[in-house]
Order: sequence, then C-alpha cells, then structure tokens
Amino acid sequence: MHEEHEAQPWDELEQLAREGDAGQVGEYVDELSPPDAARTLARMPDEEQTRVLTTLSPEDAADLIEEIPEAQAVDLIEHLPAADAAVIVAEMDSDEQADLLGALSAEDAEAVLSEMEPEEAADVRRLASYPPEVAGGLMITEYLSCHEGATVREVIDDLHARAEEYAGYDVQYAYVVAETGALTGVLPLRNLLLAPPSRSLSAIMIHDPISVRDDDDLESLDSFFKSHAFLGAPVVDSDGMLVGVVRRVDVESAIADRAGTDFLKAQGIVGGEELRTMRLARRSSRRLSWLSINILLNVVAASVIAMYQDTLSAVIALAVFLPIISDMSGCSGNQASAVSMRELSLGLVRPQDLLYVWLKELSVGLINGCVLGLILGAVAWLWKGNAYLGLVAGGALAVNTMVAVSIGGLVPLVLRRLGFDPALASGPVLTTVTDLCGFFFVLSFATMLLPKLVI
Repeated sequence: MHEEHEAQPWDELEQLAREGDAGQVGEYVDELSPPDAARTLARMPDEEQTRVLTTLSPEDAADLIEEIPEAQAVDLIEHLPAADAAVIVAEMDSDEQADLLGALSAEDAEAVLSEMEPEEAADVRRLASYPPEVAGGLMITEYLSCHEGATVREVIDDLHARAEEYAGYDVQYAYVVAETGALTGVLPLRNLLLAPPSRSLSAIMIHDPISVRDDDDLESLDSFFKSHAFLGAPVVDSDGMLVGVVRRVDVESAIADRAGTDFLKAQGIVGGEELRTMRLARRSSRRLSWLSINILLNVVAASVIAMYQDTLSAVIALAVFLPIISDMSGCSGNQASAVSMRELSLGLVRPQDLLYVWLKELSVGLINGCVLGLILGAVAWLWKGNAYLGLVAGGALAVNTMVAVSIGGLVPLVLRRLGFDPALASGPVLTTVTDLCGFFFVLSFATMLLPKLVI
C-alpha cells in the first residue's frame, strides 16, 4: 500500500477558509510561526489568500499581515477590495499602517484611506509623509499622554475608563505634556501607582526627558539606543511637541531590513526587494532592467578582446589570466564600494569628499595591487618560463586593482551626490567595468611586448 502524503499547511488552511469558520482559521494561523505563515500563504493561489484574510477576524488578519514580509503583505492587500483592506489596516499599529500604505501604489493607498475613519486616515497620511528611515517614519502614535497639571487620581481613573483602548498599547511610561502639547516629562507607571492620589504629575514625573527629533535618521537612532538602555524614546518635532514614540525593536528591525535591501540592490535587484510571491511581470522587469544594462556592458568588454584577437591568438596563455585578473579586480572594487557605503551610512564621509576617499583607496590599491601582481606574475613566469608574461599578467593586475578600488570607492559618493542609491555601485555594473579595464590592460600590455612573448 502507498503511504498517504502528509497534508501540507497551505492545503489545510485553504480547506478551513472554504468552510468559513473564522475561529478555526484564526487558531490554525496562530499555531504557525511567522516564517511558516508567510510560506503557507505564498503557496496559495491569490483568490485563496483573499479568502483567508476575509474569513479571519480583522484583528487576526492584521496580526497576520504584520508578521509576514512587507512585499508579500502589499500583494495581499492589493488583491483585497478597498473596504476589506481598510478594516484590516485599521487594526494595525500606526507605524505598520504607514509602512504598508506607503508601499502601495498611490491609487491603491488612497482607495484604502478613503474607506477608513477620517481622523485615523489623517494620522496615517501624516506618518506616511515622513521618510521611512527617520524617527517620524518609524514611530508609533499609540502611547499614553497626560497633562502636567493632572493628578494621579485623574490619570488612574482615565486608565480604568479607557482600559480596552489602552490594552493594545505597549505601556511602560506615560508622557507628560504641557497645554500646548510640548513634552515636559516622562512618568514611569511605578511612580504613578505608588504616589498619593492627590499628587500632581509634575511632582512625580521625570523632568526634561531625553527625546529624539522626528527627522533624526536611522544612524542617529541606532547611536541613541546604543548609548541609552531604553526600550523606547519620545519623538518631538522642531517645536518640541510630542508626536510619537520610537521603539528600540523597530530601529533594530529597520537596520536589518536595510542590510537585506542593500544586498539585493548590490546583486542587481531593482528596488531592493523581490519575493517569488510577486507578480511574474514585476519580477522579470526588475531583473531585466539591470541585466539588459549588464549585457550591453559585457558586449563592450568582449569588444576589447575582439580588438586584440591577434595578440590573444599569438599568446594563447593570456586567456588563462583574463578571468583571474577580472575576478580579483572585481573583488577589490567591491571591497572599496562596501567601505564607502558603510562610511556614508555612518556619516564619516560625504559626497564632496571625493579626493579624500580616492587618495585613501589609491594607497590601499597600490599596496594590494603590487602584492597580488607579484604573486600572479611569479606564477605566470614559473608556468611558462617567460618573465615578460609574468610582467604582463602581474602588471595588468596591479594597475587594474588601483582602477577597481578607485571606481568602487568613488562611485557610491557620486551616486549619493546625484540623489541615487549608493548600493547601485556594487554588483554587476562595477564587476563588468573592472572586467573591461582588466581585459584592456592585459591585452594592450601584451601587444606592446608581443615580440618578447612569442618565442
């Protein structure tokens, strides 16, 4: 007898959704880890994904959307009717709402916002107006705030009266504001619970609390949380008004997301994000936009070989060294590019520091190029017993290493100055350019020394 195949989670979830029992679907989804939930949804057809989301309660659907990758969540929301999407989005944390709607097309985002409560939609629009990697774009607006003139009893009564609303808040502190809305203090809940009921908040709060600005970038926030053992920090605008709270976990998540995005961009994935759940046409066009440029650059690189085909035919041993020189030079260029992107992110260099960066890279390139060139030149000499072959191979590698680190170090700064993403500097384009230069140096040097190479 054949053993029955174990039912796959996407088959089970699909069956439960078809039965229409929101409780059972919710329980099943709760049992899945976030990666398993993302994988299960990815294996289901679009219409079945929609069925799952509309079968779940809005709260459970919102939890599911928040657990899966943003690109996958965007695809799910795009397939939902705007009214259904709005009900789910309304149950998400404010920062997640802004991120999700910011990733939708303007038309789809507006359709969802138009179905939400006007006040909530206005809050989402305000958060979505911030760049995604500043405090304003990462902050949440679900926090406790109270006026500095209030008493302990008044605040506790408010907590009891609005307990259901506050249940979803990550509450450890209450933020104290003046009548104008300016941040004046932070109140640990322990201080609140242990204080006499008639005591004024201004008497028990921490005055002049540390805060961050809503336009502080990700590097500043990372440095802030490394210097302060806080789980969160109040966010104020340029006038000192309290506008939200940024959490350590959200900053750490944003840093991790950016690292993953930069890696994909460096590999030629336009937009820095791709999942196989995305539409086929979208995935193909994103890859082709880079590959089509890359193939043209490769044709140019190949044309250099064609120009020197007589030299290559005369000294066929050169063909062995072409891929070595191009690969080693590409590695050196990628190292320089990575350092430039890192220093740009830390604020250690700026786009105008071209001469400084070039001189620093040139010095490293000179040392490394000479060392690598001597090694490769010695190998070529020992292999063929021709010192001139070693001179050609080693000299080409040395010069091309200096060219590669110059390109790798400077292009991220130039791209940042032009308003483009520095991550575009590494990957296929940088490698192809160094290939082109490497081929040119090897074959041109060989042409100059051809009588010494052909014995």
